Parts: sequence; structure tokens; C-alpha cells
Amino acid sequence: GAGAAEMELAHRLTAMADATPGLEQYAIRAFAEAFEIVPRTLAENAGLKASEVISALYAAHARGEGTVGVNIHSEGEANLLDASGAGVVDSLVVKSSALRLAFDAAITVLRVDQIIMAKAAGGPKPRGPQAPDMD
Repeated sequence: GAGAAEMELAHRLTAMADATPGLEQYAIRAFAEAFEIVPRTLAENAGLKASEVISALYAAHARGEGTVGVNIHSEGEANLLDASGAGVVDSLVVKSSALRLAFDAAITVLRVDQIIMAKAAGGPKPRGPQAPDMD
């Protein structure tokens, strides 16, 4: 809960992107950044400075504190909390289902885009040379 799972995924995917050679690293890094949306939205809706919260979350997860998330009830500088210690947890079934549906939607969009790009663009085919009018 509290965006901790998403930040841990983002942290691990970023580490995987750093270790991946070639152009695939950019796709993996963009995928990792997409997971930042949940804690960023939590921070913004709580009136916190989202960029500072995300930076603090990355630092905490880099230290191995994988259950640290956004404290929406913070007063001052303590914008983070240990989500599992505070009893803020997510349902694994709901989280897995949401991720699976998001992946399926993204793959569908990519497939449709690939089909559109593969088809020839333009209007009707030009007519070939015609016989001259005999009227």
C-alpha cells in the first residue's frame, strides 16, 4: 500500500534497465517510470511536493526499504512511512489483475498501431491510362 509496491517495481526495473544494453533499456526505463504514477498521484492529492516525495522514495528503496510508501497524513518533512508496519496493504489479487489488464491494454494498442503502420496509406488507387474518347 501507499505506493510502496509500485516504487519497488520502478526501482527494480530501473536497475534492470541500467544493466540492459541497447535500445531495450529505454523501453524498460519508460516502463519503470510509469509505475511512479501511483505514488506521485498520492503525493499530489495529499498536497505534498511530488518530486521530493518520489526522490525520497527512490532513496529509501535504494537502501533496501522496500515497504516504504507515501504518508498522506504527514505534517512537515516526514512524507514517508513503512506501509506494512502501518498496516497499509494492497490486495495481491486486485493488484495483479490491474497490472495484467494494463499490460493487455498496452499490448493491444501496440498491435493496432503496428497494423496501421503496416498498411499502405492514401486514398483510392490512380486509374491507369484510358483509351481516348471517340465521341
